[in-house]
Amino acid sequence: MSDELLIDIQNLSIFFPTAGGEKAAVSGLNLQLRRGESVAFVGESGSGKTVTARSLLGLQDGKARITADRFVIGGEDMLGASQRRWRKIRGSQIGYVLQDALVSLDPLRQVGRQLHDALTASRKTDPKLLSEQVITSLKSVGFPDAQNRLSAYPHQLSGGLRQRVLIATALAGNPGLLIADEPTTALDMTVQKQILDLLQQRRDKGESLLLISHDLSVVGQLADRILVMHQGKVVEEGRGEKLLSAPDHPYTQQLLAAVPSPATRGFKLSGKRGEPLPARNISVSNPVLETRHLSKAYAGKTVVSHVSLQLFAGETLGIVGESGSGKTTLARMILGLTEPVSGTIEIQGQRWSQVPEAQRRLQRRGIQLIAQDPLSSFDPRYNVEKIIGESLDSVGIFGEERRNRVRQLLDEVQLGDSFLHRYPRELSGGQRQRVAIARAFAPNPALLVADEPVSALDVSIQAQVLDLLAKMQAEHRTALLFISHDLGVVHHLADRVMVMKDGSVVEHGKVDDVFHHPAHPWTKKLIDALPVVSSNQHNKDYPLRHHP
Repeated sequence: MSDELLIDIQNLSIFFPTAGGEKAAVSGLNLQLRRGESVAFVGESGSGKTVTARSLLGLQDGKARITADRFVIGGEDMLGASQRRWRKIRGSQIGYVLQDALVSLDPLRQVGRQLHDALTASRKTDPKLLSEQVITSLKSVGFPDAQNRLSAYPHQLSGGLRQRVLIATALAGNPGLLIADEPTTALDMTVQKQILDLLQQRRDKGESLLLISHDLSVVGQLADRILVMHQGKVVEEGRGEKLLSAPDHPYTQQLLAAVPSPATRGFKLSGKRGEPLPARNISVSNPVLETRHLSKAYAGKTVVSHVSLQLFAGETLGIVGESGSGKTTLARMILGLTEPVSGTIEIQGQRWSQVPEAQRRLQRRGIQLIAQDPLSSFDPRYNVEKIIGESLDSVGIFGEERRNRVRQLLDEVQLGDSFLHRYPRELSGGQRQRVAIARAFAPNPALLVADEPVSALDVSIQAQVLDLLAKMQAEHRTALLFISHDLGVVHHLADRVMVMKDGSVVEHGKVDDVFHHPAHPWTKKLIDALPVVSSNQHNKDYPLRHHP
């Protein structure tokens, strides 16, 4: 790391207009980033992380007002700079990687063409060498078989490959600094590790990195220095290892305490530390859900192969695996949204698969879903009262009884009457997920399928939602099928776990047994891919090392 400052900002504030005047999204921020240094911003949604990062590229909202005592980028004062001056910096001095590659890449253009344009725009390039440079750029970020996949469109690539294309595009101009905004949030553990290894390689070569994340394990692996943001202000700053092992500020301590891990099993992640979760009464007499040799194929390719499982009242079964392992297809069969090609499903002892929909409709009240993105599963024309209320149709609750039931559920998920007439887009991510939980529990289902229900949430909001889910499950004695790529969440929540790969179950057992003593090489690989928060990176007796 050299003494050359790439970014030198003092007393930065960013204001946005409101009905009553202005509101500060960022207040009094200081940031110095040197060549070869890796710095991270951590904090919840709305803390000011992304707003700050976008200001370093001149990409802030046009209505925003920026003030600073010093705002120097690459040795040049950029406070009030024109867009023409900013365009000289973007790509050539600073590259920018966004969280969602599928949205960030042009869906109508081949990836080779998109990288071709990035190279042309960011540096002088011999047209005769462009195709070769496109391939070289993709290979530099570990993109396999680059030459034969230039004609692929973004939707034809996996999440990890799309993210590599996005990183290659951001690096096309050989910038001295790469800003990565939540680059791994939606990725599986193994794919996340590939992207983190790629960023680590750049750091090891002396390149500069500004990482934005709410995932403390990711930050702990990459950052030399961490700035913790809360409500637009930096509340704590320090060297990565020291800050994560011995944080001073209560907010940083709260973030670390909210990280799910083996050590948090049986305890709440939010609220008072060490408070136990409600006890669950698990009945193993008759399974709520039973599948036998369940298989599914699309276009001649088997995506689920001979999966058998049992799930009992009050029990949580976690299903883990990377994208394409068959987790969601298995869930869709259990929900009755697609039929297996072979095998059977029973819900509360009654045949559920391969029966007429009219017969299955009578049983649907006994099974509910919590999806990853509740916003896309809600009717945007419905308010909260109607969203929750519609799930009571199947149990014949209407009128005043329905209104009372909806109010009771809102109290149970800690929202209250004030949310009755709000619409989905008026809710935060955590509030929408609470409404989704209320809707799922409304008809008192015997079985609840939760498909990545917390993967898009900040760590503290995730903690609240996981605590709420555990509380509601204990009260209703619901069988919970919990699908996730986050092993820490599954280890915290589940009683048993199934590990899937290529459509098959490769390991199954009690969660502590499987995660502490994995028998299958694939399970070991998943556990090895977990990033580390703790400074103690050599504790072999405790493989899921999330906490100091």
